[in-house]
Amino acid sequence: MGVGRLGYRLAEETEADWWEVEALYDLCFSPGRTALSSYRLRDRVPMVAPLCLTLRDDDDGTLAAVIRYWPALIGEADVLLLGPIAVHPTRQGEGLGGLVINESLAKARRLGWERVLLVGDAPYYGRFGFRRLDGVGMPPPTNPDRILGLELKAGAWAGVTGAVTKAI
Repeated sequence: MGVGRLGYRLAEETEADWWEVEALYDLCFSPGRTALSSYRLRDRVPMVAPLCLTLRDDDDGTLAAVIRYWPALIGEADVLLLGPIAVHPTRQGEGLGGLVINESLAKARRLGWERVLLVGDAPYYGRFGFRRLDGVGMPPPTNPDRILGLELKAGAWAGVTGAVTKAI
């Protein structure tokens, strides 16, 4: 999947990308990132591979941005858990985070996913349509104000409440 006009190449993450993607997450987030509640929901759960994307510089192949998704459950409802997303510090401010978010959400919609969940900053993610979810709980110690959801299908969050659990 090309993004040639921007000088970047968007593609599904491959097994060969794994170490480089992890290094970018380590660079962008605190050393204790894997202790966050979201990681407990991802532990030993396969990623939703078609939605896990890498964005590389066309010229030198440098990894500029990445995004991953995981399946989760709220009661019996399937939920797509977005994150983490990272943009290399030297590439921040170029709109690359928005690019991988928009591309991956469009693909999630095409694949039939109905709802997306994340833990994040409402002012940033609000521009993509994410809103605070009342009645949805992440494992502690998650700030409830940071639990955000997006409907990929109209009404998809209606009646979906409770604790977020691992999809096994």
